[in-house]
Amino acid sequence: MEVRAVFSQSFWNDLLLFGLAINLIQAICFLTIRPLSKSAFRQINGAVASFLWLYLIWLMEWWGGLKVKLYTDLETYRLMGKEHALLMPNHICDADILMGLLLANRSGCLRSALMVIKKSSKYLPIFGWTAWFLEFVFLDRSWEKDESNLKASLKRLRDFTMPFWLTIFAEGTRMSPDKLSAAREFAASRKLPIPRNVMIPRTKGFVTAVKNLRSFVPAIYDVTLAVPEGYSTPSLYLLMERQHTVVKVHVKRYSMTELPESDEGIAQWCRDRFVAK
Repeated sequence: MEVRAVFSQSFWNDLLLFGLAINLIQAICFLTIRPLSKSAFRQINGAVASFLWLYLIWLMEWWGGLKVKLYTDLETYRLMGKEHALLMPNHICDADILMGLLLANRSGCLRSALMVIKKSSKYLPIFGWTAWFLEFVFLDRSWEKDESNLKASLKRLRDFTMPFWLTIFAEGTRMSPDKLSAAREFAASRKLPIPRNVMIPRTKGFVTAVKNLRSFVPAIYDVTLAVPEGYSTPSLYLLMERQHTVVKVHVKRYSMTELPESDEGIAQWCRDRFVAK
């Protein structure tokens, strides 16, 4: 216990100093390089931020003992990290973001791994500030406020020269037994297919993402996170406590051209993918 306590204190001290140093470098680059070249800024900023992400990934794997096993087909594996893609994973825990970064690192696109996350996150020192400089998309979870902001944020990615991944958690919140039970009751009341392992996705954001990205993003990756029987669902707390666990990640690639054109068609396509998880 003493070793864990000493390490934990050292970890938080190192993370604070290292993270603030990363944010300072990002701010300097934002003020000096971005006005001259947005593309150069994105490449340099991504390289700087990746040092912070790699530190967190290293701790998650080395200290936390998390093992992530990837399952996909050969064609998808060859394309991962080499093309723009919209990722739609299920949301199982508070460590999903770190697992997404780990997957991006293994695929060679950690520098341009973007996510759609709640707006309050961008005010968090270190993670939130790093995410803001990286052009993460921040939402209020109120469609009246989010619709125009989401469209504008997505259109800004059109001139992104590096292959990027944009992850959107369509369920809107991480899964828990209570939330899963509520989702099943909702599905039954609306005569919808009953989800087995995930919640019902909120499709407005996903539909908007597809419609605004499909002209320059060639693929959607349907990502399914699953914890094998006998293992605990990972969390930041369990990782810090060194309670090792395993997560299986299945990735299925779909071409944007396979998706329907209508809003309702895209929404139904999303719901069908989640019901099948």
